[in-house]
Amino acid sequence: MHHLIPLLVAVPLFGAALLVATGRHLPRIAAEITGVVFSGGTAALALVLLLNSSPPMTEWVGGWLPVAGESVGIVVVGDGPALGMAALASLLTLAALAYSWRYFDEPPRDRTGSFTALMLVFQGAMCGFAVAGDLFNAFVFFELMSVVAYALTGYRIDEAKAVQGALAFGIVNSLGAYAMLTGIALLYARTGELAMAKIGRGLDAAGQGGPDALVLASFVLVLTGLLVKSAAVPFHFWLPDAHAVAPTPVCMLLSGVMVELGAYGAWRVYGTVFAGPGGIPAAGLTRALVTLGILTAVTGAVMCWYQRHIKRLLACSTVAHTGLFLVGLGVLTPEGDAGIALYLLGHAGVKAALFACAGVLLDRFGSVDEHALHGRARGQLRATAVMFAVGALGLAGLPPFGTALGKSLTEEAVGGPLTVVYVAASAITAGAVLRVTARVFLGLGPRPEDAEYETSGSGEEPETSGPLRRIPDTMTTVPAVLLAAALAVGVIPGFGALVARSVDEAGSGGVHAPAHWTLPGVLLGVASTVLAAALAGLAVTRPGWVAAPGWATPLRRLQSGHVGDYVAWLLVGATLLGALALPGILGS
Repeated sequence: MHHLIPLLVAVPLFGAALLVATGRHLPRIAAEITGVVFSGGTAALALVLLLNSSPPMTEWVGGWLPVAGESVGIVVVGDGPALGMAALASLLTLAALAYSWRYFDEPPRDRTGSFTALMLVFQGAMCGFAVAGDLFNAFVFFELMSVVAYALTGYRIDEAKAVQGALAFGIVNSLGAYAMLTGIALLYARTGELAMAKIGRGLDAAGQGGPDALVLASFVLVLTGLLVKSAAVPFHFWLPDAHAVAPTPVCMLLSGVMVELGAYGAWRVYGTVFAGPGGIPAAGLTRALVTLGILTAVTGAVMCWYQRHIKRLLACSTVAHTGLFLVGLGVLTPEGDAGIALYLLGHAGVKAALFACAGVLLDRFGSVDEHALHGRARGQLRATAVMFAVGALGLAGLPPFGTALGKSLTEEAVGGPLTVVYVAASAITAGAVLRVTARVFLGLGPRPEDAEYETSGSGEEPETSGPLRRIPDTMTTVPAVLLAAALAVGVIPGFGALVARSVDEAGSGGVHAPAHWTLPGVLLGVASTVLAAALAGLAVTRPGWVAAPGWATPLRRLQSGHVGDYVAWLLVGATLLGALALPGILGS
């Protein structure tokens, strides 16, 4: 089976090349069917490989096997987490393509099939990053992801906002990639290796006295690139700007899997490269990830609550949950890793479904402004209203959603005051989504005052040729399936234990963490849901609750839209990351 792993990259890339070569000559329906076939075939292959990933598999691409322990070949890994992320990326790409069936009505002829081709390249890049066993090829697929996502974000190139959002996305993520490449070069200079496992062994052999400045610099640079991709604070500014302008199917992938791949990359690189005696001590990583995670969760939750642009609101929610992922990974326990794996799976389905519902609003009413849409969907879009509310409950961590199971396990792993961060961030982000549901779909509460707001969402245009009078079945079926999948993660007997075992085998040498519902976890999930409903109720009945107070205004203004500001914050974040990791090195 291990010989099939490279096909996870080759199949979607071949499909994209076929569409580029023949797209101008194919009917629109044929191009879309081709994309679905190649994407679905890759997803099926990823699932088959995932079911056969114990024991983990390794493949040297092209048959360039190591000789006397040395090789110039490309290595890919086929363990549970790698193939699980590849399967998640493929399934969400398939869902996004199904959602966008005839989405961009009758584009110019020279763009026929280009959107589908770009989505396939994006899928191939995500799969390649997930299974990469050497750092350089992880960087290659990291950069390919960025380039394609940049093109997809600015796909509506005739709109100035799309170009601006895509430009911020491209520059910030490119700088993150350059930082990662520089860190890889330092590691190569120290060890002469590119395979992650061999770099780790090389650092251990060369660093008997403990890590030095070069190891710290490489760690900071590589982790900076990965945290830019995962939109951790203060590397996160590109994310709301990109989501505000990206086509809805692209938002489903950006928040549903690409951000999660950044967190997965940090977990993979540390555990394989830097976890040994010649790398970064566990205390250094814990301090860095937990600190940045708390900062990310709090900032994302506050920004989410004070948004009225629905797509920006959902993007800030992604930032908040990224912070929760980083905290769980930062405690470096099998229970935390297993919990985050389940949390990530549930969050992917919920967040992609919520963006799909936001796309329905945009294409039906030509707006994603919570204030302008007050009551406009009342009596209409009943299925979308139900799914939006259910998605909010999933974000809150209401049992038995997969998000609730993952949140429960992670809260038990982090313990103490950090549990409050999980409950608060989940409740605030879910409360914001419930507030939108109550106002837009039910028309509850007084109409908010139309105060001046720089990112209201009222100036948006439908992504179809005009406002839809009838919502296509694909645009309601896809989010329903995604929510059902997020629910299944927490409901299917034994699924949590299977995920935990797979993660443990790859990360901690077979130390199996329990993955089951606990009474404290269920109670905390119910508590965060009740708190979310209470916050939404207060916001609807007292609109002043949503107006940003004085202390939150500077935080909102940091999202300036100026690329130079975002670059400056990237440098601040890299410096902060080094400062947080340094005490662990000095004490080793």
